[in-house]
Amino acid sequence: MAVLGCSTTVSKEIHRRIILSKVLPRLFARKSRLFSIYTTSQFDPDEEKFDKVLIANRGEIACRVMRTCREMGIKSVAVYSEADAQALHVQMADEAVCVGPPPTGESYNKIDNIMDAVRKTGAQAVHPGYGFLSENKEFAKRLDKEGVAFIGPDTLALQAMGDKIESKQLANSAKVNTIPGYEGVVKDEDEAVKLANQIGYPVMLKASAGGGGKGMRIAWDDQETREGFRLSTAEASSSFGDSRLLIEKFIDNPRHIEIQVLCDRHGNSLYLNERECSIQRRNQKVIEEAPSVFIDPETRRAMGEQAVSLAEAVDYVSAGTVEFLVDSQRNFYFLEMNTRLQVEHPITECITGVDIVQEMIRIARGHPLKLKQSDIPINGWAVECRVYAENPYKNFGLPSTGRLFKYSEPTHLPNVRVDSGIREGSEISIYYDSMISKLITYGKDRPEALEKMARALDEYVIKGVKHNISLLQDVLGHQKFIEGDISTKFLQEHYPDGFLGYQLQPDECNNLLAVACCIQLKQEQKSRSFLNQASLMPASLKMEEASFDILWDEDHYICTIQETSFGYEVHVGKDTVLVDKNWNLYQNVITPQINHKPQVLQIIKQNSSGDVILQYNGTEYQMKIMTTEASRLGSLMPEKVAADISGEVRAPMPGKLQSLMVEIGQKVAEGQEVCVVEAMKMLNSLQASKTGVVKKILFQVGDSVAEEEIILEIE
Repeated sequence: MAVLGCSTTVSKEIHRRIILSKVLPRLFARKSRLFSIYTTSQFDPDEEKFDKVLIANRGEIACRVMRTCREMGIKSVAVYSEADAQALHVQMADEAVCVGPPPTGESYNKIDNIMDAVRKTGAQAVHPGYGFLSENKEFAKRLDKEGVAFIGPDTLALQAMGDKIESKQLANSAKVNTIPGYEGVVKDEDEAVKLANQIGYPVMLKASAGGGGKGMRIAWDDQETREGFRLSTAEASSSFGDSRLLIEKFIDNPRHIEIQVLCDRHGNSLYLNERECSIQRRNQKVIEEAPSVFIDPETRRAMGEQAVSLAEAVDYVSAGTVEFLVDSQRNFYFLEMNTRLQVEHPITECITGVDIVQEMIRIARGHPLKLKQSDIPINGWAVECRVYAENPYKNFGLPSTGRLFKYSEPTHLPNVRVDSGIREGSEISIYYDSMISKLITYGKDRPEALEKMARALDEYVIKGVKHNISLLQDVLGHQKFIEGDISTKFLQEHYPDGFLGYQLQPDECNNLLAVACCIQLKQEQKSRSFLNQASLMPASLKMEEASFDILWDEDHYICTIQETSFGYEVHVGKDTVLVDKNWNLYQNVITPQINHKPQVLQIIKQNSSGDVILQYNGTEYQMKIMTTEASRLGSLMPEKVAADISGEVRAPMPGKLQSLMVEIGQKVAEGQEVCVVEAMKMLNSLQASKTGVVKKILFQVGDSVAEEEIILEIE
């Protein structure tokens, strides 16, 4: 692999050998399983194709495109920022070019730098992935001017569909159902309030050039409209370089369902059925599935035909997605068209057998679609979970950064696909999206796909950053989700107090306490064996039984454990729990038989000091295990008085201080906005938690802040 540009402190040759010998063989094994699902796409190896494609993206989507390029016999070129010099997509590519410093505006979003990489490598085509420059018409124009193919739609379609105001006007003219609202650009806060009252609350303010949930706010009154206009304008400008907003009626409690389309340059268009994307937080999708439990064949056909009609109205070419909001009566309304490859495209590939990336590359080369609408099946069911480096207990997910010191994907399980661009040792930084991977499972029907997903999440090992697996597990196990009774308000409705983790039943509490006792006993046995104490002790004192006091969430549990021929017999209060011994402390994932029933847990932490953290159903449970004597002595220690932190305004996630609204000595009221923190291009408004006077301001605008760092103090 040729690497051009930025220097690194690690020898690239040594690193390349490690990747070739250890990482890529596993990826290729995964690839062969991945491509086995593409039973509908027809690829002719003798068909004319590009020699070299540059992927103007990073992470999992760059890796995904490279896999199809390799399958088609096309060389791939990666671009990377200085922060991504050791990234997996760089190692997978045939060539790689550094395009600048970590900030996206100086690297992945800087057209001049990407164009330089195209010229240096002689790439004949560019696949933009999603995000970054994927819907940037100026980028597409620059490529066209230099005779390089843009693997996506033409600039006219990018302009028309990328602008939400223009796309809505086109949708109306194409007889596509649209949401009531104002079709022009909202000029200022006052006009936003005026229009909101004319349309009727609630309303949605959203960036005209936006996507991915950025630059969107729901307003229920005049005050929220003013605040939403200000924050959405700033967010849209930061994310897309375009601050224009539109305003429309917000349809409360809808489903978010989208249609995948494919169009070529020969007049052929078709749709690949629907994807259900209603489970969202902050207007960003979290769990998707295909097909939708809610859509009947008649509605599917009507939505598909309208999606194709809209695409044909702008002479659309390549893959695209038309998004709809669907109400309880199956009335559907055009939301927007994404003129790129969607994050959630794998679930469509699973149920249709179509390699969407392959079709995009073929279309860009000028080939007609070989598929007809009648060729597109719905085979089985697929579910995708977006696994994020986030703290799900904060607003359903605020970004978490760090290095993955332990990472293992559950790709050993059948019918499991993981699209990722990381590996053990990768770093999740503040510069880019916090998504770790897309976890996809598929089965003959929805129950089977969901069952496989639950097991895959159980066996997904991620250590080094906070992650949202606990939230994903909880949603998948929620009765309403299992019944298919969902909407875009699912999280707010069913978790009104926020996500608090999996709520254990009494027998599950006993099971975890029993496993914790087994872990401690195994740890004691290991320590004594290492110190050669076991053979020196009388039989009555050997560690085959013990009594522990377990501190868990400020509650004490007295447990006794005895080793038996079966495994362990643990007494938790009046209950007895049997645990087998066919597992050990060195396994990341353990599958003990508890009362003769298999369970899946992860040992997140355990040590000789009695600290145990277990992960069950995605949620971590922390315990402190002590002997009864140690517990008695601990109870005699004085308790620390908690410090008053009510006046502290702390960063909820790592990011950059975007603005300060107060100064030292200023009086503030409880709930008043005092500053805004930008994290991964999302703006987060922070409010005063009490009325008082600003005593200290510890950061300046533009400074980086870590999670839980104090930004200012109020007294």
